[in-house]
Amino acid sequence: MSYFTTACLVRRSKLIVVFMAALFGTTTLINNITDYTAYAEYIGRIISMSDTVGNDSRRYRAISSTLFHHRFYWALITLETIFTCSFIVGVYQLYRKLGAPHGEFNEAKKFSIIGFITAIFAYQIFYIIILNEWFDLEYSKQANAFEWAQTHIEYMFFGIIYLLAVKDT
Repeated sequence: MSYFTTACLVRRSKLIVVFMAALFGTTTLINNITDYTAYAEYIGRIISMSDTVGNDSRRYRAISSTLFHHRFYWALITLETIFTCSFIVGVYQLYRKLGAPHGEFNEAKKFSIIGFITAIFAYQIFYIIILNEWFDLEYSKQANAFEWAQTHIEYMFFGIIYLLAVKDT
């Protein structure tokens, strides 16, 4: 495949979109592991609803168990590890098949698709549904990760749509 055809440029752009998702996942994991205490405490404050305001009628939802806070956080880290590793393998697979026929390049998208779906699942379930809707993250007096999560969900949706819907033959 010639390096300057539209199909070649579209394939390379798909590789870059997946690479950026892999880079995001890698840096997120590094932050979550190297500064574990700060992030675990943040998650704990949200789940215990200790720094949310204006939600007295919903305080029965609060969970004060430190063990639960850590398990919740480790579940999130586990999903982040899965999607990051999927993206890294996806980048490798897409790179290897850049010049391959359409069917082979299309098959190389598997791990990237797994990465995007896992990332969407992790942030939608953990941040938007559980932390925001159930534990009132949006009413937190301190840092509010709702918009952060929303931004990354939007990117992941963009990424999977671009990867699958834009023709690269």
